[in-house]
Amino acid sequence: MSLIGATGVGVGAIVGGGILALAGVAFATTGPGAMLAFALNGVIAMLTALSFAEMSSKFPESGGTYLFSRKVLSVESAFTVGWVVWFASIVAAVLYAIGFGSFAGLLMRELYALDGSVPAWLDDPRLTPAIALFTTVLLASVMMMRSGGGGPWVNIAKVIVFSVLVFGGFWALAGQTVADTTRAMTPFLISGTGGLIQAMGYSFIALQGFDLIAAVGGEVREPARNIPRAMILSLVIALAIYLPLLFVLVVVGTDGTKTITELAAEDPETVVAVAAKEFLGVAGYWLVIVAAVLSMFTALQANLFAASRIALAMSRDHTLPAWISHTSKRLRTPYVAVFVTMLLICVLIIALPDVAAAGAASSLIFLVTFAIAHALAILVRRRSRNSPPPFRTPFYPFVPVVGGMACVGLAIFQGVAVPAAGSIAVGWLSIGGFLFLTLFARRARLTDVSNLASNPELARLRGNTPLVLVPIANPNNAVAMLELADTLVPWYVGRVLVQTVVVSPVDWDPIAQPAPLNRLTHVQTRVLQAAVRLGVHCETLTTVSSKPLEEIARVAKMHRCESVRLGLSEITEDSTDSPLERLLGELSTDVVVLRAPPDWELSQAERILVPVGGRGGHDYLLTRLLSSLSRHQKRQVKFLRVVPTSMLPMDRRRAAKELKRTAEENSGSGCEQEVVTSNDVLGTITEQAGENGLIILGVQRLGPRQKLFGDFTRKIALESDSPIIIISRRG
Repeated sequence: MSLIGATGVGVGAIVGGGILALAGVAFATTGPGAMLAFALNGVIAMLTALSFAEMSSKFPESGGTYLFSRKVLSVESAFTVGWVVWFASIVAAVLYAIGFGSFAGLLMRELYALDGSVPAWLDDPRLTPAIALFTTVLLASVMMMRSGGGGPWVNIAKVIVFSVLVFGGFWALAGQTVADTTRAMTPFLISGTGGLIQAMGYSFIALQGFDLIAAVGGEVREPARNIPRAMILSLVIALAIYLPLLFVLVVVGTDGTKTITELAAEDPETVVAVAAKEFLGVAGYWLVIVAAVLSMFTALQANLFAASRIALAMSRDHTLPAWISHTSKRLRTPYVAVFVTMLLICVLIIALPDVAAAGAASSLIFLVTFAIAHALAILVRRRSRNSPPPFRTPFYPFVPVVGGMACVGLAIFQGVAVPAAGSIAVGWLSIGGFLFLTLFARRARLTDVSNLASNPELARLRGNTPLVLVPIANPNNAVAMLELADTLVPWYVGRVLVQTVVVSPVDWDPIAQPAPLNRLTHVQTRVLQAAVRLGVHCETLTTVSSKPLEEIARVAKMHRCESVRLGLSEITEDSTDSPLERLLGELSTDVVVLRAPPDWELSQAERILVPVGGRGGHDYLLTRLLSSLSRHQKRQVKFLRVVPTSMLPMDRRRAAKELKRTAEENSGSGCEQEVVTSNDVLGTITEQAGENGLIILGVQRLGPRQKLFGDFTRKIALESDSPIIIISRRG
């Protein structure tokens, strides 16, 4: 979508439906002061749009507030936000679909009434939901066939109709005396400041829709430039129509016997049509009906489009089922996400018992997520100083602070004014929480770990500064150990702490026994050379101890290290606890153990082999490791399972299916999987690793504090010359 198309999404969602539905409520609550209520809401909406614009320029992808939360907060928080925003957009679409059905039915009745006969079927209560269902399915079918939120012609027609209403009102105003105009504006606030705030709370949702541009940001050309412009433009267009229209409704929308407040109190839903008829005659009434039909249609279109993109973004992150993210290969449209969203809208059109309460819940959810967006904008500005957003909100932090407080205040009002809204929101959250924990949590968390490893800047955006401890005793391993540590925790995200332990007797005399110091100098020299050559920013720590492994555990605990990188010079056939294995049991962090030939470098590993056979338990660390290793260098990742020749074909197929699921969960769909039938497991793995292969294995857990390399790992390490990484998940 171009700037015009993106602006059309916002204009389609904002302009028309909100003011036609809520102007009467605002007039009845605060009188002519409804103009001020809408103007103040416009200021709050503009502040919120600026925060959205900054976030969208930083993260130009589809998903809106869900996407922002996924980048800055935890995956659980992101799911919560995405789940409720998806629901709110769906409910908004339901309201506009029913509104379209109602006004379309009214339009048909008025047309038939011109001939003096109205068919009985037009009075059938099933007509409105039938029109709503038909229109929803029709729009969804169009969206499945092409990308974009639809053509601009309906939006243009809608703006023209509203413009005619406004200009007609000012034409009538030109023939009116100043005294009559002043009388119509008095009293301006019938209920004082309290009534003004109430009117703001009731009518703020009339300006909701600019956020939908962020929800479809991944389909906007030049998003960093066009999304902020589209948001601001859509709000400017809406306010340029709303404020003059409200003014003419007040000053020329009555016959002088009643004020606009009294007219709205009698029937708030029809006040715009009645007032337009007063200054434009029957033509004004027809214009309002046409404007309502067009407004409801475009708002339904925009919310259906945006809700499907929120579902698409969530499914790609596995916070919704992955099959929802399937797209048409020929048309490149997310037809499944559109279909699922359409289906939910249709179900709610038929089954929703209390449309008004659901609409209030939608309004409440939007206000809460707007406040969250303001808070996220502050966090992103603070945490991305080295890579600021292309668009930055002016008058920071005034804009997000004031805008966030205003949204929180309006949300509290909405929750108090319509208690059922809070109950519906909590109920939907409870359903989502149950589904997430039972169906989506594991895969979503693995995807989140992969995203963090592929884009380490996300760790900084989430406020994390991970510390990795790298004890180095063998100078020949300095390059490989530092390279691996920097791959997993780049310097611009976290810290690499290189520890060298001077192994000495308890009564060591450095002057009489200089050998430990000489070894220390040699190791530190090689570490410094490797760090400079690799461009790794690291810190060094030297300690003295007669028990080096216990010292490593002490330092890791004292510095609260997130992970530890260890080097392994050799491994024995003895399956009993070795000192290194006892250290694994003591460490409560993630541990990555590297066994590699002297002076081996990580860049030499063109292929990564992951043998699968046991129960695992290291999925999160494995996913992080594979994603980190493939971040800057393309590597061939292969998951391998070796099964005996005696295995039945049915069991082999089941093993292949399980291997595919494991591979996709830990490395995505781009990796290779193979089930090999052989009675020589070790020989097969060694052969598969090849000359430039890296083998990744996991430790064997026997208890909370007992972790062994296991017979399988020991045999591979003894019989293979390939570099090996052994991983141990924290806990």
